[in-house]
Amino acid sequence: MKHVLSASAVLVLAFGVSSVVRAEPPARPNVLFIAVDDLNHWVGYLGRNRQTRTPNIDKLAARGVAFTRSYCVAPLCNPSRVALMSGLRPSTTGVYVNANDWRPVIAEDKTLTTAFRKAGYYVAGAGKIYHGRFPRRSEWDDYLTKARKNPVPKGDQGVGAIQFGPVDAADDDLEDYHIVNYAIEQLRKKHDKPFFLACGLHKPHLPWFIPRKYFDLHPLDKIELPPHTKDDLADVPPAGVRMAQPQGDHAAILKANRWKDAIQGYLAAISYTDMNIGRLIDALDQSAYRDNTIIVLWSDHGWHLGEKEHWRKFALWEEATRAPLIWVVPGLTKPNGLCERTVDFMSIYPTLLDLCGIPKPAHVEGTSIRPLLADPQATWTLPAVTTYGFKNHTVRTERWRYIRYANGDEELYDESKDPYEWTNLASKPEYAAVKAELARWLPSKDQPEVARERSPK
Repeated sequence: MKHVLSASAVLVLAFGVSSVVRAEPPARPNVLFIAVDDLNHWVGYLGRNRQTRTPNIDKLAARGVAFTRSYCVAPLCNPSRVALMSGLRPSTTGVYVNANDWRPVIAEDKTLTTAFRKAGYYVAGAGKIYHGRFPRRSEWDDYLTKARKNPVPKGDQGVGAIQFGPVDAADDDLEDYHIVNYAIEQLRKKHDKPFFLACGLHKPHLPWFIPRKYFDLHPLDKIELPPHTKDDLADVPPAGVRMAQPQGDHAAILKANRWKDAIQGYLAAISYTDMNIGRLIDALDQSAYRDNTIIVLWSDHGWHLGEKEHWRKFALWEEATRAPLIWVVPGLTKPNGLCERTVDFMSIYPTLLDLCGIPKPAHVEGTSIRPLLADPQATWTLPAVTTYGFKNHTVRTERWRYIRYANGDEELYDESKDPYEWTNLASKPEYAAVKAELARWLPSKDQPEVARERSPK
């Protein structure tokens, strides 16, 4: 039998083992970047609400490291997403609200997508990554731009702006199903470069017009109200009460006696999104990229459902600012990692670059949490900082939440004893040192708000 020696074997024979040609370095990892709109901490692995049904999100969490204290940078869509994608906090850019056009103040060369493209990645996406009002398609090699009109129920449509109701429709009658289809198609393709693939799901953003079968998963007679207390805003300063707007959505929901109905709608929307996430992860597992793809799942902010007499986001409390964060990193994270350290989503940009061997641009303000992905119990001293509007900030550590509003109003909560933030300690002299320590982490600059636009360009 004839034997043929490989080139590397010839080198071994000629020069010894020490001169063996080095193996090719591992291929750079791909990235599956999953953004979910308005998903608060009502997911199974976080345990905040036992009514939720998120088997696919929970299964994904069990594959890697899931964070229990992860917080948005801003509690509304546009500034949250702009900060995450640019590496610049709202207090640095002046992008504070949904109507702020971020494009004139954040150059294309500063964004996360550009960092990956410069590093030789194919960058594609679909759905809601940035706020849809101000797109910049030039950042992407390919992006799904086709819109699909979601079904609307013929009868009941909720209470005022809190719109909800079952629709007699199939899963694929909603836009998110086709956003996931786009991502699945990308996973089935042969790519000659590593890819950064972004999949932005709209639900559970309002309206909660969801196929009836997802409402049926959460029977109305089994719905429980979230923990709440009478006169919760009595010790909240005027600036906080103005954010809560108790005479708005909450008063309307109570007057209509539809609190449980609205919760059912939100839970149905979460279940629908969980289904789509399951489809996406199954497609990755069936693809050629399963073993070399980083998965990061995040939501742009939390959501109130009557806690502190408030609905929606637009506040600096726990319900509005806490959201899921899950990482699966081949060769680094281990299954069933649960990290209780406090992080905010400014960490996502630098962590992805760190994991993919891409230099961090000088402007990026966040810190890589790679050490926590390797060891979820590692020491971590940085708090989470969230901003809502000019000079309104909150600092969250593992124990405390401190809020300072632009007019100087303050709130302080001991989360270890008061996880629903019912007792404001800010006025008590014995906590002055705690407030002073937390205040060190407030942003050092507060850029004036950029111009507001009435329509997209």
